[in-house]
Amino acid sequence: MRVARTATLLLAMMPSLALAQQAEPAAAAPADVPADAKPSTAASSEEAATSKVPLEEIRRFVAVYNAVRAAYVDPVDDKKLMQDAVRGLLLDLDPHSTYFDKEDAEAFDEQANGAYEGIGVELQQQPDNASLKIISPIDDTPAARAGILAGDLIIAIDGKPISAIQASEPLRGPAGSKVVLTIVRDGKPKPFDVSLARETIRVTSVRSRMLEPGYGYIRLSTFQADTAADFQKHVRQLSKQAGGQFKGLVLDLRSNPGGLLTAAVQVADDLIEKGNIVSTRGRISISDARFDATPGDLLKGAPVVVLVDAGSASASEVLAGALRDNQRARVIGSRTFGKGSVQTVLPLDNGDSVKLTTARYFTPSGKSIQATGIVPEVELKPAPVEGESALPASLSDFSEATLPGHLHGDGEGEEGYQAGDVLPGDGPINDALAELKAPGSVATRLKAEAAKAAADKAAAKPEVKPEVKPEVKPEVKPEVKPEVKPEVKPIEPPVKP
Repeated sequence: MRVARTATLLLAMMPSLALAQQAEPAAAAPADVPADAKPSTAASSEEAATSKVPLEEIRRFVAVYNAVRAAYVDPVDDKKLMQDAVRGLLLDLDPHSTYFDKEDAEAFDEQANGAYEGIGVELQQQPDNASLKIISPIDDTPAARAGILAGDLIIAIDGKPISAIQASEPLRGPAGSKVVLTIVRDGKPKPFDVSLARETIRVTSVRSRMLEPGYGYIRLSTFQADTAADFQKHVRQLSKQAGGQFKGLVLDLRSNPGGLLTAAVQVADDLIEKGNIVSTRGRISISDARFDATPGDLLKGAPVVVLVDAGSASASEVLAGALRDNQRARVIGSRTFGKGSVQTVLPLDNGDSVKLTTARYFTPSGKSIQATGIVPEVELKPAPVEGESALPASLSDFSEATLPGHLHGDGEGEEGYQAGDVLPGDGPINDALAELKAPGSVATRLKAEAAKAAADKAAAKPEVKPEVKPEVKPEVKPEVKPEVKPEVKPIEPPVKP
């Protein structure tokens, strides 16, 4: 993946609600506000107030900057020092706000467009700057084929520690060239190396097939500029294969890290006749938006089951939340990642960009899923896998709620919260199909299986008989009779006649 020092769980939205990767300068105000308009609302007043930077703070920054330039043990390049200062300005805000230099901004564009040279992973820079976390390997890429797993940590690239290189830069390179990743995986006693050959990654974000006559399956691996158009094409192909007897759809969003908000909204609109899809709210009015469905349902009311897991984040959570809140689909799987924030990409004059968290999004029910995620109606668990291909023993930290500096969520810290699981393989697809054909059947089966497992466990325990201690009789001491001494008569002296 060609992204440096950035979380790629993106729900990117330009202020104009256009695509996040457009290279137009970000508008400072809505286009329909005249230039001479006076701020008349609280929001406008706040926007005006935030544009003023305290002079004392500027002086403090300049003083520190000059001290570093003058006294640091080694000479520091002015451009690098300023770039590091700007990165530091965003570093502690939240895990998803970051600074793109020109090359990083181009890489972001390539990712959103779905074509780049690399290994095919979604990455997140860790706060210690010593590792890169795999959010998810992208389907049918070198990383996925090599067995890279969600939750893995890259600690070195080609033998160089992450802290000594420019983030993920070495993952780039000409197609066919080699790269060696040093991986730390929970459950493995020590780090191990994985050798990969880079490819030109053309991410196909939509795949489909028929599961059974009349029952279709669509996999969305990410949300790119062309995802919505491809989704429509695949739905029409499945409908044609069903011969006009389309009975239902399994929509697979497992380990979909998100992407463009507009793409997720368009997919939701293709399935919902009317109602709200998502709304966003921020500190300034330009961050507030509402997306509603337009008439038309590509499936003409055929039932939908959405499959999610712990790797489903951001835009995929928007789609799942919109379909569920509008009673258009049932959601099954595992609790989602919980990224309920919107990032605005702000291009700068020199070709650099700032990706800034500007709003929270809310599902049609008015709920924010920030740091809590979406809890499915039917919760699935990963099938136990033994051997070298086993999933990490614990992905309990695989959620927004455990990212340092994350935005606090409305429902964060509620009793019973537990991060979701990654659900690989075809087992969850089979469960989704069963739920599609008979709503409630999977929950009933899982409940029966849990009861049987509990009964079997109880029956397998050996019967514990109470310990019988030998009766302890009191010690019988022999009767001690009093000693009878013979009577001793005094001897009288003889009597003399």
